[in-house]
Amino acid sequence: MKIINVVLSGGVGSRLWPLSRKSCPKQYLPIFEGNTLFQKTVQRNQAFCEELMVIGNKNNYQLSRKDLAGLGLRDYIEIVEACRRNTAAAIAFAALSCDPGDILFVTPSDHLIDTGDDYSSSVKRAIELAKQDYIVTFGLKPDHPETGYGYIESDGEDVKSFREKPNLDTAERFLKKGNFLWNSGMFCFKAGVFLEELGRFEPKVLKYSKVVIESADDVFLDYEKSLKIPSTSVDFAVMERSTKIKVVPSAFSWSDMGSFESVFEYLENHGHQADENGNMVIGADIYTEFVGLKDTMLIQTKDAILVLQKEKAQDVKKVFEKLEKENPDLVN
Repeated sequence: MKIINVVLSGGVGSRLWPLSRKSCPKQYLPIFEGNTLFQKTVQRNQAFCEELMVIGNKNNYQLSRKDLAGLGLRDYIEIVEACRRNTAAAIAFAALSCDPGDILFVTPSDHLIDTGDDYSSSVKRAIELAKQDYIVTFGLKPDHPETGYGYIESDGEDVKSFREKPNLDTAERFLKKGNFLWNSGMFCFKAGVFLEELGRFEPKVLKYSKVVIESADDVFLDYEKSLKIPSTSVDFAVMERSTKIKVVPSAFSWSDMGSFESVFEYLENHGHQADENGNMVIGADIYTEFVGLKDTMLIQTKDAILVLQKEKAQDVKKVFEKLEKENPDLVN
């Protein structure tokens, strides 16, 4: 039995446009104390895992390789997806590439987490539960009514339900009830246990993922065969349907860095100044004044400027999706 950190790095970071592009998603932006989120993910989990596996895609695997070389790491397992088929398939590729008894600690590559005793104890507890054949997720105790995260309704380590991203009224209700946790998107389980449950609930995902892994050209997966895999999330495929689920209620500091609100908070805590009305400039060196505005961000890159009210940060994804159709060069 080995413990393997499976790092999922296939996202495009659409909510952080124009900083994040398809050619350089948010996990590869070196704006976090000189490191990328991908590098920070790999580093913080080395203490718990014997091996590293990176699941990337054809558009960004070179960025992963560059980041790992920057950390001095050359001994790792790599799987390069030919097209996006969502998280159920990505995790199936990882599990099919391991021994059934191996424990996979599955982590997104674009989250910001403060390591320390709280994080260490949560990971160790998840590994203990995984050894008992549970499929484990991590739930973060919320400190405000966040509408950008999914939630887990829990009773201790038992999961009662999974909830989609709520509106503000629902998020406030969840916070008051006290037994709802933010869904971190991190998992821990034996490879064989996950594949057994995936085969029970989504047999086509398992069947075609197997075909793709068996026909891989070195680390590269086949495009045409990959298209046959149903595109579905691991939450829907397994987590919301299996009876083997446990949650580790956790208190470590965590953010999925899924909006400019999160970036604003991080930068402000690391010396990047906002003005007296909570306005901030990112990426522009020229002198900028905000008149009659508050809680506004101006984000500038070489080919785009975004002016954003912080409270509308989740709407940036809509801009990304519009540009994909109307001006794809601005998102590539």
